[in-house]
Amino acid sequence: MASIIEKVVSPAFYQGKVNNLMANAGAYYRPLFRAGSVKPLWHMMIFTSTIMYTSTYLCLKGEKVQHERAVEKVAMDEY
Repeated sequence: MASIIEKVVSPAFYQGKVNNLMANAGAYYRPLFRAGSVKPLWHMMIFTSTIMYTSTYLCLKGEKVQHERAVEKVAMDEY
């Protein structure tokens, strides 16, 4: 149990994970870029769209939607 906590607290653990991720991503995408494949473009577009949708919902629309639902619920209860 102590070794798990030591790993979580250690910055070297996270640096190792990031380095591993970068090496794996490079090994996967480098041949695709060199071959002129469209797959990396699609992956970047999906990633960007997901991040944009999530941040927009969390920052702007989430509270508005919840407020509108609460107002509708009150209106339906009163009706």
